Formats: sequence, structure tokens, C-alpha cells
Amino acid sequence: MPLIALLVLDSSAFQVSMLAALSAVASSLIALPLGVRIEHQHKRPVMITADLARCVLLASIPVAMAFDKLTFTQLCVVGVLQTAASVSFDAASGAHLKALVLPEHRLRANSHFETTNWISVSAGPPIGGLLIGALGATATMLIDALSFLGSALGIRRIRKPEPVPPARAATAHLGRDIAAGWQYLLRHPGLRPLFFNALLFGGSIMMASPLMAVLMLEDLELAPWQYGLALGLPCLGGVLGSRLAPLLTRHFGQRRILLLSGVARTLWTILMPLTPSGALGVFVIVAADFGLLLSAGVFNPSFTTYRMAATPDAFMSRVGTSWSVGSKTCQAAFMIIGGLIAAAAGVRGALLIAGLLCMASALLLPWRKARIPTGHVQAPTTEAVPSPAKTVPPRSGAPDSIDAALSGVGEWVGAWIGNQRSRAATLSPERVEQLSAVGVAALREATAHDAWP
Repeated sequence: MPLIALLVLDSSAFQVSMLAALSAVASSLIALPLGVRIEHQHKRPVMITADLARCVLLASIPVAMAFDKLTFTQLCVVGVLQTAASVSFDAASGAHLKALVLPEHRLRANSHFETTNWISVSAGPPIGGLLIGALGATATMLIDALSFLGSALGIRRIRKPEPVPPARAATAHLGRDIAAGWQYLLRHPGLRPLFFNALLFGGSIMMASPLMAVLMLEDLELAPWQYGLALGLPCLGGVLGSRLAPLLTRHFGQRRILLLSGVARTLWTILMPLTPSGALGVFVIVAADFGLLLSAGVFNPSFTTYRMAATPDAFMSRVGTSWSVGSKTCQAAFMIIGGLIAAAAGVRGALLIAGLLCMASALLLPWRKARIPTGHVQAPTTEAVPSPAKTVPPRSGAPDSIDAALSGVGEWVGAWIGNQRSRAATLSPERVEQLSAVGVAALREATAHDAWP
């Protein structure tokens, strides 16, 4: 949507920033109560509904463009509702994946999903540039909308039955049920520090992303194809990291890999404000981004696997929604703050502050092992109170193949890959702030996890 705002409506940089911030904050207010509802519903219909909603919402933009009726207000409404649908889809899909895959196979399954993400992002900028150059922004947006329809059809083909969701009592209170998800997240000795680490890391990366676009296109004067290449090539580091994650975890243990990769991913952003001009500058940017995404590729599957193990089934959707809402809201705030700092201290000054904040996020990793309960967490009316302190130690190894465990998920993964690639195709290397903010920055969002003894 920011791309359409710039190319079609000729919106200002401030309007584009407000569009991203408004979508994040307003959708959070919608998604919080939805997280409670999703917890007590079958997850597959929720995912299909979210996909169909996003298809209709995005398709409304090229339709309005065809009749010359598109307005900035419509973009804001679509942005809010689409982001809310995305949060709902993510909350349901995380809980659904946990139900489909056995615990011993989850790290490798999450590694495969992470690999698919990075492949789509690596191919996205150059493909997006070709599509927009050949077909225009309207047709590219329509392709993006139809990709969600393909995702919904793929999910519908999953044959493995879902487990019965927990029932919700007639006396249940929406406010208490929303608070229960936050309480579990903030009282858990492992999830709490990882959540705050994610907020600071993801916020600083989102703060730096649009600034890096300005640095590359204006300061270093890169051509659009060079910008797209510098944006997409480092994502191969994410592919490599995600493939290495199960092997490294098997040899060194989940906790150690989580902490090491969590620190390693914070060391690269600080190099960005020091980027020189010329070919050397491009090399520094690509190398630093490659190192960051390599570390993130190792970190993310470990985090996702740990969060699945640490969160009871009755809390999966609410914890996922709370995490997503907190991250999106924090990132929107960091983007606005980054723009204000850049206006006062320049782009390189703002990038320096973002790099320092990114490094500081390593201090928030769960360095201390949690050995005792942190207290009971208030549960919804119909659910037993879970004990957040009992976590499962990581397994020393995992099978080389999860084909048997994922027999019911193969078609879903294939459809999901196609959906991700189609969505990535809308990212254009020709435009600045949103490409970074919507594409790469979102995937660099911090996540962290482990199973503490």
C-alpha cells in the first residue's frame, strides 16, 4: 500500500509513514479481541477467512484505480483491515502448525518455513521490479490480491483433522481473556525477556530500514536495480541460516544457539552509518545485511520452536496475537522516531542511534536460566490454569526428515510458498521507504526463543 500511495496518489513521505503507523496501531485494537475468539475456534476456517478478506481488501485498490476513485482514506482503511487480518492469520497458523507437527519435528518444520520466507524475499525485489515495469502497479497489486485466494485454496486442501478447540464458558469475560494472554507472556520467565528483546531489536531494525533506503538511493546514488540487488542478495544469508539452524542446535544445544545467534544478529546494523561511497559502500551494505540475516535465520526457527513448547495450547493464539500486536505497535513508534531523528541529526546520525539500540537489545536476552515457577497465570473461565515455569528441555537431536510428520501439511506448505512468492513480487526496488519498511524490515523483526531447564 505505501507503494501505491507514492506511485499513484503522489503522497508525501509523512503520509506514507502515517499510513504504516496507522495500520499497525489501529489493527492492533481490532486484533486483540480477535485473538480470544480465535483461541476457541477451529484454526483452519480462521486462516481461510483471513486470506479471503485480504484478497477482497487488496482487490478493491486496483478496482478503485480503474475507475479513478482511489483515495488516501481508502488506503488507510484497507491497510488497517488487512493488517488485522494478517495478525489473525498468523495467530491461527502458529497454533495450527503446533497441532499438526510433533514436538520433536517442530524445529525442522520451522526451519523449512523460515527458508521459504527468505527465498521469497530474496526473489521479491527483482521480480517486483520486473512486474511493475512490465505490467504496472495496478496489475501487480491485483496479482498480490489473487495470491491470497491461492493460499486459501491450499489451506482448504489439508486433510488432517484439527483437534477440538477449547470451549468458552458463557460466563467468560472478554477483557479477562485478553489479559490472560498478556499475563502469560509477561510472567513467563523465558518468554518475557525474549518479548522485550524482540521489541527493541525489531523496532531498531524498522527504524533503520527506510533510512537505509534513503542512504542507498540518495547518498550513495545507487541505481534502482542496484538497490534491489543490495536488498535481495543478503536474504540468501537468511536461507543459509535457516538451513543451518537444526544442525547447529543438534550439536551445540538450543539455548546456546539461541543466545549466540541472538547476539550475533545485533552486531551488523552499527556498520551502516559508516558506509563509504562507491563500490566499497555497496559491498559493506551487502556484507553487513548478509551477516545480520544469516544470524536471524539461525535465531528465528529456534525462537518459534521454543515459543510453541513454552505456550500451552489454550494460550497459543492469544500469546501469538499479543506478541504480534506489541511488535507492530512498537515498530510503528520506532519508525516515526527514526524519521524525527533523521530530520534533526541526519540519516547517518539516525542510523548510528538505531545501530546502538540494536546492540543494546542483546542485553535483554534471557541470560539467566529460570528454575522456579513465577506464579500462576489467570486462565480463561473454561481452562485449567497453566504453569508457565515448566518447560521442556531441548532434545539433543532431531530426525533428518520430517516427511512423515508433515504428511498432512505438504500441500499447505506448497500453497504457502506460492503465496509468499506472489506477495514478495509486489515489492519494487524503485521506491524507497516502504519497500524497506514493508518488505525486508518486517522479516528482520526480532524473535527469540529457547527451552530453559
